Amino acid sequence: MNLKKLSLVAILAVSQVAAAVPAFAAPVSTTTITGTVVQAAEATPTPAATLMPESTDPLPPLVSPGSATPTPTPVPTSIPTTAPVTTSLPNATPVPTSSALPAATPDPAMTPLPGASALPTEAPGLVAPLATGGQNIPAAGANQLILMMNSNKMYMNGKEYLANQPMAVKNGVSYVSIRAMVDMVKVKYTYDYKTKEVIVTKGDSIMRFKTDSKIYTVNGSKETMKGPAYQFKGTFMIPLTSITKALSLKYSVDNVGKRVILELNTKPTASFTVQPAEIYAGVTPVTFVTQSSSPNGTAIVQELWNENKKDMYDQPGFYTITYSVQDAAGLWSDPYSATIQVLQPNQPPVANFSTDKDEYKMGEPVTLTDLSTDPEGEELTVEWTNRALAYFNPGPVSIQLKVTDKHGLSSTFEKTINITSEQLYTQDEVAKLFTVPGDIISMDGGMIPGLPNLSYNLSSEPYMLIRSNSPETVNAEGVLYRETALGSTRFLVHHMNNMSTRQKLYVIATNRNLYPTTITTQYVGIAGPAVSPEYTGKISIQKYFNSMLTNSSYGTITLQPGQSIPIMTDVSKIAMKPGEVLSLSADLFSDLAVQYDVVMVEQSKDPVALLPTLPLLDRDGVHNRGTYPDSTRIISVFDQVGATQSKLVLGDNDKDKNLVGTDPMSGTEASNAGNFGVLYKIRLESVAKNTLITFNPRGGNYLGSLMVNGTIVNLPNKGNLASSDMNAVVYRSGNYEGPVDIVFSVASGSNLPVNLVFTPIPAPK
Repeated sequence: MNLKKLSLVAILAVSQVAAAVPAFAAPVSTTTITGTVVQAAEATPTPAATLMPESTDPLPPLVSPGSATPTPTPVPTSIPTTAPVTTSLPNATPVPTSSALPAATPDPAMTPLPGASALPTEAPGLVAPLATGGQNIPAAGANQLILMMNSNKMYMNGKEYLANQPMAVKNGVSYVSIRAMVDMVKVKYTYDYKTKEVIVTKGDSIMRFKTDSKIYTVNGSKETMKGPAYQFKGTFMIPLTSITKALSLKYSVDNVGKRVILELNTKPTASFTVQPAEIYAGVTPVTFVTQSSSPNGTAIVQELWNENKKDMYDQPGFYTITYSVQDAAGLWSDPYSATIQVLQPNQPPVANFSTDKDEYKMGEPVTLTDLSTDPEGEELTVEWTNRALAYFNPGPVSIQLKVTDKHGLSSTFEKTINITSEQLYTQDEVAKLFTVPGDIISMDGGMIPGLPNLSYNLSSEPYMLIRSNSPETVNAEGVLYRETALGSTRFLVHHMNNMSTRQKLYVIATNRNLYPTTITTQYVGIAGPAVSPEYTGKISIQKYFNSMLTNSSYGTITLQPGQSIPIMTDVSKIAMKPGEVLSLSADLFSDLAVQYDVVMVEQSKDPVALLPTLPLLDRDGVHNRGTYPDSTRIISVFDQVGATQSKLVLGDNDKDKNLVGTDPMSGTEASNAGNFGVLYKIRLESVAKNTLITFNPRGGNYLGSLMVNGTIVNLPNKGNLASSDMNAVVYRSGNYEGPVDIVFSVASGSNLPVNLVFTPIPAPK
């Protein structure tokens, strides 16, 4: 009798343990749902019956779990035919029906910790698939996992699984057992006892989740969930929308069937790139760089290419290459295809040119027409030997042209012309009559200061100039300039990064008003970053003038009260390396007063967030900064120009006085030396016929641009104006007298003063 009692007690004890901590098991029933089998999985076991945390449930109310492993019930072999009403949830957002899943922050992936297999006190997340008896199983399509809203039941491929905890709702967020989810999806899952983190690994992504934290990391980058993860009776719970996003699982909610339907993907993926970018038939070896992976980490065991994959292609044309991979589970990826173009092998260019005649007088202009071609239609580099506007020694003259394509292949053509002993023009006359605008001619710089000055009327337009050029060489992060301006505002910004790290330059606009204000961008020219101050100054002015002609910079932004935002954002698009310079010329208009800050900070920092704490940088004592009113100067010349030689001087602080303003950061008076940033609008009402207008530097090296009658002219086209004997051709009036309009602004990095020189020239013969 005692032996029988002991045996009965032992049997009861074993059965209770089995009920509390269920083990993994294989499906008992062979009944299946039509579709493709997708990621079978493990999950965590259900602990003993315990009440879940209470909260407002965005899904239909959950039934409190009665035991860790509900008794299996028979599942019928037939599938319910009632079609569920399913609402798609793009991007895991709530469904606007009686039940909805709250949106959650995406959870990225991570790498597992070796040796740790489960959460403390947490048993496997899935009970074995149950015998289905006469119970109805919700229909699931291929590659689908179904979670029942009111229980811990899950269905996949016609089999029922039990999670170790049902879905719970806490503070309006639906939670699931992370172990049950990752087991079903077949991704790696470990627990780090030292950091108390759950680590989920999917492919190359490693996700780390910590108890009582809304923050998780994906490969080290922080992300935020809708609610914090927590542990309940040994089960690690996580927002449903977060884990689905982390595992890249699309889902929808069936409110009628009270279920969540997850779309699984187990197929591997494959792709490739082709190197190099240009492939020439019979010449270029081709390399295919492949990439493949399985979403659940299954090894890739086989790859398949179509017949168009070759190490070298003999014939030019288009080839479509297809690539697939197979994993160890026997699943093939979708084919990945790319089409490449194999080019005809590069052929050398053909150099050729013509002359308008074969024989010329001394000093007679020679017209050369470049007739060179390239079989591929590529742009060619041109190099002339012994080319001139005219020749001044009698006899044969050989002219040579060499053209080179981008692959280094070249061709040379030579032609000989004859020069007679008869003379048409002198060398000086040829230079003045036929040099193209922007090219350089020589003129005695010593005599130019003695030329008479043009008489003119001077007026102005009310543009407020903000000149930020000191410190020009910036040694520390901070505010380079701060000013408040209303209406028409002009910017001239020119700075060099002298720090050891890459920096970005910003112009930040702040609305200190009680009402929104609109800023209209009119004209903008930005150049750099580059190491040459003269180059950035020249290009920024050139782009500034071009925006006047094309209206390409026009735009508006509205600032709300108290708002600060960067404007003219192209200025901060590229970080400045140490030693690089950036130049900006721009015209804006605001309908209310706006505070403008020119700042330089390290490239990764947020300038708006740092603005209240950035220091105001001091002037460097050499270069200029200040706010100057009336920065558009209108020069009107009514007398005839060009009948005799004369000049117009700009930027000398004598004939052309400096603008006077203030440095708002120090509260001192400022004088705009050189009148940098001033826009000169010069109107010559009557320019005599056969007048040459040239640009002559007087203060040193100059690089820049100006506009003549709506055409941009470089100063100069090549090289720089390095001495006072050098003149860049600006305009030639020809056979008719008439007005000329010149628009000019000094280029940053260049030197003042400068002259416009007006010289009479002979009529063409």
